[in-house]
Amino acid sequence: MTESNDKSKTNFAGVYFDRDSVLRLAHLADIFAWIALIYYAGQVAVSLTVFVLQIARGLLILPGLTDYAQQFLWTLQPALPGLWNFIGLQATGKALLIFMDMEDNTRRAASKGLFRLQKIEEKDTSR
Repeated sequence: MTESNDKSKTNFAGVYFDRDSVLRLAHLADIFAWIALIYYAGQVAVSLTVFVLQIARGLLILPGLTDYAQQFLWTLQPALPGLWNFIGLQATGKALLIFMDMEDNTRRAASKGLFRLQKIEEKDTSR
């Protein structure tokens, strides 16, 4: 890697990722999570509307309550992958932010510990 004379945009010295890129990626994961949820919710809404309209117009005649329940569950079943996609993408976005905070906190703690160690060494050498 080459070092540039420009001032770094991030406060993460010595790492191989760009803080702004990770923040953009986390933000995009959150956006795509909501897009997936809205898409699958729309799909369920359309399926339920078609199901209810078929029953109301007499196009779908089911003999019992369990048949209606089974058809209703089959209508809701495609929403489960959308829910898992939403949860997974939200967790990914939050995990990226958590890992960045851990990196920053670790560096801060290490730098404070290093300064303490230097102060202790200075006290020992001054005696």
